[in-house]
Amino acid sequence: MTTLASLKVKLFTDGADKAQIVEMAKLGYVTGFTTNPSLLKKAGVKDYESYARELVAAVPGKHISFEVISDEIEEMIAEARVITTFGKNVYVKLPVINTRREPLYDAIKMLSGEGVKINVTVITTEEQAKRATAALSKGPGGCVSVFAGRLADLGIDYVPAVETAVREARATKQVEVIWASTREVWNVIEADRMGCHIITAPADILKKLPALGSKTAEDLSLEGVKAFRADTLAAGLSLKAGNVRRTAAE
Repeated sequence: MTTLASLKVKLFTDGADKAQIVEMAKLGYVTGFTTNPSLLKKAGVKDYESYARELVAAVPGKHISFEVISDEIEEMIAEARVITTFGKNVYVKLPVINTRREPLYDAIKMLSGEGVKINVTVITTEEQAKRATAALSKGPGGCVSVFAGRLADLGIDYVPAVETAVREARATKQVEVIWASTREVWNVIEADRMGCHIITAPADILKKLPALGSKTAEDLSLEGVKAFRADTLAAGLSLKAGNVRRTAAE
């Protein structure tokens, strides 16, 4: 049975709330953090650079990814050069394409060659996984983030993209695969079994991981029945079933 201690995959928190990130950093099993513009919006961030620098100082020594915010490739490149100055453990998140479907592989390759650590994000296809990994093949290393959860939400099989990313990355020495858009605890088990280096997940999912291996399937069955029975009594539910026939065994 899988337990937290048996997991090989590294566990990152996906979020942008500073207080929550600091809280999660205190958990020994959380080793990094990822953010994105949507999470920054949710957290009410207004001054991006000040926020980012404060966050890096608050969780020293931890991997932390910050994403560019422009949609123009040249501006993305300029932003990446700024973001990388936030700290030595900072990874710059670059989307694999922009809103006009223009690929960023050349930009990724160039920045990686300059020594920028890059997290290529929003990867959903095998081709994207291959080309992103190739673009990171020289330089300080980086990550390719496969958005498995978003694929699953639409009934699209994410396994081919994840398997391709893992195979391509493990053929290098400096590229790691991040399982992204995590939806449930089971995804952590999947990511671990498929050989992903990292999974990034919301804090509420990561907080459930210490319970791994603490119950069997049979335990959960009994627990469910007890919960239904307790709620039946608490609600005062009843049914007029008439005479109850007992079995021969009774």
